[in-house]
Amino acid sequence: MRIEKILVFLSFCVLLACAKSEPSLADKIEKVIDEKEFNGVVLLSQNDELSLLKAKGFADIENEVALKTSDLFVIGSISKQMTAVLILKEFEKGNIGLQDPISKYLKDLGQPWSNTVTVHHLLTHTHGIVELNQDLAFEVGAQFQYSQLGYELLANILEKVKGQSFQEISTAFFRENGLMNTFHPADTTYRGLVKGYIQNSDSTFTFETTSMSNYVPAGAFISNAADLQLWNKLLYSGSFVSMETLELMKTRYATREHPIFGKVEYGYGLLFKDGEADIQIGALGYAPAFVSASYYYPQINTSVIVLENVARNLEDFQKTFAVHSEIMALTKQAALK
Repeated sequence: MRIEKILVFLSFCVLLACAKSEPSLADKIEKVIDEKEFNGVVLLSQNDELSLLKAKGFADIENEVALKTSDLFVIGSISKQMTAVLILKEFEKGNIGLQDPISKYLKDLGQPWSNTVTVHHLLTHTHGIVELNQDLAFEVGAQFQYSQLGYELLANILEKVKGQSFQEISTAFFRENGLMNTFHPADTTYRGLVKGYIQNSDSTFTFETTSMSNYVPAGAFISNAADLQLWNKLLYSGSFVSMETLELMKTRYATREHPIFGKVEYGYGLLFKDGEADIQIGALGYAPAFVSASYYYPQINTSVIVLENVARNLEDFQKTFAVHSEIMALTKQAALK
């Protein structure tokens, strides 16, 4: 009996030692941030509880102003899912039909393709529009071609339907949902936007001034880590749109060759690997000098936000997003355990 108790005690000690030796996901991510070249903010939320929120580097390199975890960044293509949600809210109200031709809302386009391109095609980059005054690059729906212009047209549709500017529409939506640090760039009330930099081959930095010159609905909203975590929480819990409509966002409509991930599936503003919409879903974002990731891991109710204001190795986007990818890989590994 005494030997059995000793064996049980020893087994418990071994298990306890193993538990102590296995670092947490937050510890693993923090180690990546500490050891790698990175200038930005990282947030990890698990079961709606903050596990890690860390800033490293400078908001203003020239003046050596340290980054704060609350600082604002241009979020690039993460903006697309926000525009998609605004469209889908009007779809749920019956004000916009996903299969409607865009000519129903944008009567002044003056192009024959406006009668065949639908709202759905704009959401999924399968429309073929290159320029408004040109023929389509391919037959509508035949292939995927990443497009900023398509999301600008979605914003134009929203403006026609609601009789307001896209700035007014998006700002009202953000505030109604408690996203107090998410902005349309024309809303100059924001404070704390960091400077964006391109790191040159000689390790010097160039301050980038065109970060918000992209189409805003496609790639130029401004936000911070905490607001993006709240966005994920509200989106994936069905607070913005119904769970049925959320499934439309998470449905594969096209396959694209992604510069970082290789082959990925595309829904309405959301990216995921084949069969992994319930494992890892979200978006990367790039605006000049701003490198971002916002991903959600449904199986473990976890959000990862990575915001960086220094862009490196732009000749190879896999290197530009190296830290983001490593953090995402660690989180996906945890989701698959």
